[in-house]
Amino acid sequence: MGKVTGFKEYPRAIVPYRTEEERLYDFDEIFSRADASHLRTQGARCMDCGVPFCQSDDGCPVDNLIPEWNDLVYRGEWRAALDRLHATNNFPEFTGRVCPAPCEGACVLGITEPAVTIKDIEQAIVDRGFEEGWVTPVQPQQRTGFTVAVVGSGPAGLAAADQLNRAGHEVTVYERADRIGGLLMYGIPMMKLDKCLVERRVELLCQSGVKFVTRTSVGEPVALPGGHALNIMDESDDGTRHIPAQELLACHDALVLAIGATVPRDLPIPGREASGIYFAMEYLTRSTQSLYADTKPSIDAAGQRVIVIGGGDTGADCIGTALRQGCQSIVNFELLDRPPSDRAPDNPWPQWPLIMRSDYAHSEAQHRFGKDPRSYSLLSKSFLVGDLGEVLGVQTVEVDWTRPGDKAPFTEVEGSEQDWPCDLVFLSMGFTGPERALLDQLGLDCDPRSNILAAAPGYQSSRAPIFAAGDCRRGQSLVVWAIHEGREVAQAVDDYLRGRSQISAVA
Repeated sequence: MGKVTGFKEYPRAIVPYRTEEERLYDFDEIFSRADASHLRTQGARCMDCGVPFCQSDDGCPVDNLIPEWNDLVYRGEWRAALDRLHATNNFPEFTGRVCPAPCEGACVLGITEPAVTIKDIEQAIVDRGFEEGWVTPVQPQQRTGFTVAVVGSGPAGLAAADQLNRAGHEVTVYERADRIGGLLMYGIPMMKLDKCLVERRVELLCQSGVKFVTRTSVGEPVALPGGHALNIMDESDDGTRHIPAQELLACHDALVLAIGATVPRDLPIPGREASGIYFAMEYLTRSTQSLYADTKPSIDAAGQRVIVIGGGDTGADCIGTALRQGCQSIVNFELLDRPPSDRAPDNPWPQWPLIMRSDYAHSEAQHRFGKDPRSYSLLSKSFLVGDLGEVLGVQTVEVDWTRPGDKAPFTEVEGSEQDWPCDLVFLSMGFTGPERALLDQLGLDCDPRSNILAAAPGYQSSRAPIFAAGDCRRGQSLVVWAIHEGREVAQAVDDYLRGRSQISAVA
């Protein structure tokens, strides 16, 4: 694969983002474009390893045929590379942008040298495919007469719908928001995933025969922790209709739940009732809605002192969004210790390397304020509240992870209390599972983590013909895992409907 000696001749060279100075003042995508010769050279670094761990269980969840399309790019055979990429991944334009690239963490070259730039090459292949007009609707050869409802239009729901439609089933996707895409539309900000790309793929699915129904909530809405309502619709919208779950089930031969893990983990400490404290996903959703409407965002960080509690991709996206809105300052609290610069002895290859990383938003904060926004080993103890009920700050204490306590894997460091003034707080501490209203209506069993109990590879819930896939089944995870489960649940549904699946895992 690639050039036999390429990995010895060429260093790793990523496709850089646009400069911080340029990208901080708009919500355009952060990515720059690489020329074909650069990508050909990087593809040449793929080293023809005997076992390609990049597409193993420790690497790519959708089993991308990475060495094959690396080689094809090296040889300039872009159309063939796109065919191999689409063979296992319905939406590489999404994963090429937002996936953290576990494939690169498992790259064999990565044992001794920097890994192949797999993610850059993946994005370039699919972008060129669209530019050249190679990506077209895929119509099934014939219809089976079976109908399938998919609830949720995130990556798992869209992948399931695509695969089921290709198998000939009539597929309808139900989405309660005003636009299709779920997490892809409202959970990931514009600068990381241009919504035109989501709309382009949805249009292709429409042309292929998939039906989409928006502003439609299946089951009853649910309140979130602390009495907060989930605001996935525009605040001015009153056109949402609710379909009882039993009614939807009665109208289709099978039902796929791909509703995500949308209940955020709360922080029930003193002062939580103060105004100015928001869940991260609510902030990101409202920001994207305002960009669509070309209006001032209803949660605006302009001129505000911002604290983001919790890290990960969502925390970074809150930082990037607040910076673009013109925040006065920003701090990111991390409960865990600062990660090491290199792999720890208990984190060997090909496991995902748990090392210190700087995402796009961290470098942007460094550029604007002259320092990394992250503060590690901090436990939030209380919110400071003003006379009008507004948040004024957060009181924290440092924690020592080397000294486990009786009730926690750490102890608080005496005398390390600190008050951090702020005007806005965004809670980005992950999600606890799917909303329960729909699950209770359908009488579905859940696992100990409150996710829908539907074991792979069958993906069938405790009640036939209901299936589940994505974050609502496996818990909060990556877009690429959602696509993987969407593809697999489609195969399971097809098998259920016809007794023998007509969908290949690679198709």
